[in-house]
Amino acid sequence: MAAFEIGSAYLRHEPLERLAQPVVRRLAGRLGQTVHLGVVYGAETVYLLKERPPHASAAGTALVTDIGVRLPAHLTASGRAILAHLPEAQVRALYPRPGDLITRTGRGPRSLAELLDLLAADRARGWSEESELVSEGLRSLGTAVFDHHGHPVAALSTTWRRHYTPHDPERVREELGRAAARLTSAVSGRAPGAG
Repeated sequence: MAAFEIGSAYLRHEPLERLAQPVVRRLAGRLGQTVHLGVVYGAETVYLLKERPPHASAAGTALVTDIGVRLPAHLTASGRAILAHLPEAQVRALYPRPGDLITRTGRGPRSLAELLDLLAADRARGWSEESELVSEGLRSLGTAVFDHHGHPVAALSTTWRRHYTPHDPERVREELGRAAARLTSAVSGRAPGAG
């Protein structure tokens, strides 16, 4: 069953990965930071692509994320970017019990109401952010990618050391948003509310 699940997931996402690869590579180069493409599978973020900047040193920031790694979606910037655009009933179905909102660093939403408030704020501003929810000392931003129905199908995210900002965070958000819009267009998608 696990082999079937993995094979099916690959077949569903392979075209998305192919279209995303140049976008992810270009964004990592522009930002000088690691960039990911992730999807939500159940209540987890699954990473499909990971691109380090071309001139990253071997001793660069070590991340727990890698292709195929699964992390709690409510803790990751990419997961929250997707969850923010799902119907509330779907989010409630993903987290039916209070114990479903686990933490990795002792930080993060502790109740469904707190998570829904975070998702509403993420949706209103158009991007998600997490700081030290997945790993101590790291910060991530994420932006959703949409299909032709305006439904979130994936997210692009970038991660860097919390106390090291190679660029103005506003520039990072703008670059991430433009890259997500390019990928949305490449998959013939449209952002919610777009004509």
